[in-house]
Formats: sequence, C-alpha cells, structure tokens
Amino acid sequence: MTITRILIANRGEIALRIHRAAHEMGIETVAVHSTADADAMHVRLADHAVCIGPPAAADSYLNIANIISAAEVSHADAIHPGYGFLSENAKFAEIVEAHDIKWIGPKPEHIRTMGDKVEAKRTAGKLGLPLVPGSDGAVSEVSEARKIAAEIGYPVIIKAASGGGGRGMKVCESEDQLETLMQQAGSEAKAAFGDATVYIEKYLGNPRHIEFQVFGDGEGNAIHLGERDCSLQRRHQKVLEEAPSPVITHEERMRMGEVCSKAMRDMAYRGAGTIEFLWENGEFYFIEMNTRLQVEHPVTEAITGVDLVREQIRIAAGHPLSVKQEELEFKGHAIECRINAEDPFTFAPSPGKITHYHPAGGMHVRVDSGLYAGYSIPPYYDSMIAKLIVYGRNREGCMMRLKRALEEMVVEGVKTSIPLHQALLEQDDVKSGDYTIKWLEEWLKERDG
Repeated sequence: MTITRILIANRGEIALRIHRAAHEMGIETVAVHSTADADAMHVRLADHAVCIGPPAAADSYLNIANIISAAEVSHADAIHPGYGFLSENAKFAEIVEAHDIKWIGPKPEHIRTMGDKVEAKRTAGKLGLPLVPGSDGAVSEVSEARKIAAEIGYPVIIKAASGGGGRGMKVCESEDQLETLMQQAGSEAKAAFGDATVYIEKYLGNPRHIEFQVFGDGEGNAIHLGERDCSLQRRHQKVLEEAPSPVITHEERMRMGEVCSKAMRDMAYRGAGTIEFLWENGEFYFIEMNTRLQVEHPVTEAITGVDLVREQIRIAAGHPLSVKQEELEFKGHAIECRINAEDPFTFAPSPGKITHYHPAGGMHVRVDSGLYAGYSIPPYYDSMIAKLIVYGRNREGCMMRLKRALEEMVVEGVKTSIPLHQALLEQDDVKSGDYTIKWLEEWLKERDG
C-alpha cells in the first residue's frame, strides 16, 4: 500500500517537521489551518491548504468533522496527527480509518487503553513493566484509600485517571489530609477532563523522568531506540531533554529497552510510542505511555540516525521496520531546548510579531521552527515556537555547542525562554547531570527568593 498525500492535522513546528519528512519521501502534503494560522510556514510550504475554522482550537484543530471534510476534499489518503490536539484521541483514529484513510499512528484500541491512566497501569503490569506501588485501579471510597495508603506508606499521590499536565494531582503527607485531597483532586479532574476518577500511588521523593522510545510494526515486531532524560521540568512541563541520560548505564539501557520492546511485541503495537518512567535509586517505575510522537523525538534521532517521522509513515503504509534492534547504535549525546514565546523567568506568555529571526547554525545544530521575520505568533495556542537540538560526540562537547548555539540564536519582537536556557547551562548541577524532576522548580524558587 502506498501513501501519496498526507493531511497534517496539526500546526507549528511539528506540522513543518511532518511536511519535510513527507516531501523527502516524494509524498504530497495538505496543511489544515485556523484563520489565525493562514500565514504559518507549514501552510505556505504544503502542496495544498484547507482552512478548517476560526482561531479557537475547539473550532479548528479539534474539529473532527472539519478535518475529515478537509481530507476528503483534498483527496488525502493518510492523516498524521503530530502531537497534542487529536493525536491521542482514539475516536478520531477510528473515524479516520472508517473513512478508509490511513491513520499514521497506533491502533485505536492501544490509544484508548494507554489514554486511561488506570487501564494503562493495569496493562503495563500485565506486560511486565515495573510499576509504582499503589491501587490496582480507581479509588472512590476514602476507607479504601486509607487502607492502600497505610500499606504502601505516606507520602502518597492522588492522581486523575484521565488527562495530565499536573491537573488533578495532589500529594498527601498524612492520613488526616487524605479525604480533603481526594475531593480536591476529583473536583479538579472533573473540571479539567470531565472525569472525577482518581487513583493512588506511592509518592517518590526525588526521582528522575526517564522515557524509552519504542517502535512497532503492528505485526508483533518491535524495537527500542534508547532513553531520553526529561527531568528538567516546571509544573510537569518539560523544559530541556537529553539523550542518553547521564545516569543510566549501557547495561540498564539495554535491559530496560528490552523490557519495553517485549511489551510492545506482546501488544502487537503499531508505530511510535514512548514509555515514561520515574527512576530513583536504580529502579524504574512506569508512569504512562504516550501513543504518539513526542516533542523531544529529535534527540533520539540525533543519537540513532533514525528518522522517526519517516518510520511512522512507512509503518502506516504497511512496510516493515527499516532497522533491526541489533543494527541500532547509540552514538554521542544530544540535547533539546524548548524555546517558548514567554518571559524567561515569570513565564508570562509573550505572543506578537517577530521583528528579527536568525536560527542558530553550524555542524550538528538543528532548529525545528516555523518562525520567520514578520510572522505574528498567535495568542491562541501553546507558547512553544522553536526547538533547538544540538549533538556532540560526548555530553561535554554537546553542552559547549549548545551554549554557542544559544548565543547565536536571535528571536526579536517577543520575549523568549532563551535566557532561561543560558542560565541553566551555567549551573553546576546541570553541567554534571545531577538533577531530578524537582530541581528546576527549586532553583527558580531560590533565584526569585
């Protein structure tokens, strides 16, 4: 089966990334866009463009009927959802396939399973992935919650079964807080995701966030492409990612990588996926699986040489994996900085017109961005406007190159997070790789203190 025209159901840098991969494969692209994105770079470069609604995402990028109509009028034979928006919406994937359009993503049933945090944890346990001690499923009764918390020990964390981004999550230090925090977490979850279901896990004191990139062909073959360390986070949002992790040994990488790829083989998983873990004192604990391409996929591409978007398109077209596990080599080190249109230290959004733009360049420097001078960043969407990815033969060399690239990068007309990244690279803990998921918020607190 061949794919000849891909509709890209997304915007910004990821839409441009998909367009470039498709064109390198000789495949035409269809850009869909809101009225606010009519001048976006991916819209300018695509072979065809279809407006799907007004600026609000609910009326455009989340409007399933309009996207399917755009695919039909443009004669697209495949849809790539990118990340965010509808990328992990099982219903959308089913509707795409029901219209006889190729879905460039996992099977809808796998999206549904892994999108429900309680079901995902249960499935992960069956597949042999190591779990954080906690409830087997949803917890609705306070008496049941007290029993579980007593067994695993305080502190515990109460989490929303649906959604993410830190909403519907409460850390409980003692039994007398439990009932109140369960109610708060449930109310937050209901307001944010329409689902008040919560579950309970052991709260890990100061872990790292380590995730493994996996790929399956849907026929029972799967590989892993190593891990990424995404521990530098603020409010559960990743700020900087690197591969490989500074704390994982080669033996741990291959052992856990095999655990992950075996799980994907057993599921007959199709396409790209990321299995996320908390890591503490040499132990891995499954937290969730993202059934899509990740924002930070370029660092994996840099150390493996595998084009993950190309691989997604090939798998969707029915081809086998282009690389076997034993052929994969992990070489060098890569770091990605997420560059947002926001104040670098208050984090207030800063949309507006780009007056000057000069992306960093040079050997092993990659900038994924749809920016250009004169472009107006709309205020309606996520604030990420660019990703700066650098590669080096080792971590030290990579960080030196990253410092140079950040100095070179010019984005004027709006505030950006570039100064934050420059400040981070001067910190001894970041230089040595000695940081956890709490490090950045604690550093910011001290700095503002």
